[in-house]
Formats: sequence, C-alpha cells, structure tokens
Amino acid sequence: MNINPRDNIYLQHMLECIDRIEKYTGHDNPRFFDDTMLQDAVLRVLQIMAESSQRVSDETKRACPDIDWRAISGFRNILVHDYLGGIDLELIWQVIVSELPKLRTSLVTVLPESQDKKSI
Repeated sequence: MNINPRDNIYLQHMLECIDRIEKYTGHDNPRFFDDTMLQDAVLRVLQIMAESSQRVSDETKRACPDIDWRAISGFRNILVHDYLGGIDLELIWQVIVSELPKLRTSLVTVLPESQDKKSI
C-alpha cells in the first residue's frame, strides 16, 4: 500500500504510542489499577495516539478500512472531555488488552516494512 509520507509519520507515531503503553503497563492488571500515575500516563498516551489518528488523511483512512478511525476519534473525545465524570478504568484496560493489539497488527500491515520495526 502506498501511503503518503505525512500519514506514515502519524501511523508510526500511533504504533510508538502502543509500544509505550505496553511498556508502561506490562499487561499487569493489578499494577495498572493500583498506580494512579501509571493510569495518568496511559490515558495521556492514548489521547495523543488518538489525536495522531485524527491527522491521518481521509485517503489513507479509506485505504485502511479495518481500522475503526471513527471509534478512535470518539475514544479521544471521551478521554479529553469526560475526565471530570471519571474515566472507566475497566474500559481503558479492555482497550489496552483487546483493542491495541488489533490496532498494532493493522498498523504494522499498513506501514512500510522499513518503519514497522521501529520502537520508541
């Protein structure tokens, strides 16, 4: 798939955000739920990742229909605007363990091979 260079930057950034969240959490459920600083860090990285997704061109989004761009954007709005009402940490954890691995797979498939192995 031929993605424009600007979109490659955003897609790579999204992948780096997933790497960062996995590194932070280690998929350690008790640690995540017991550590408010870790929760804050993960929420911020999720927000940044979602913001990068909003900068991806419509052309690239159409070329990647297996990525639910609308859901990512909606999730960002929840993270940004619902902070006073309390964020559902169970939902965030489910995103971490269920949705981010799927998104990673899709991003790695889309990114040029030379970029898909980068880490943060």
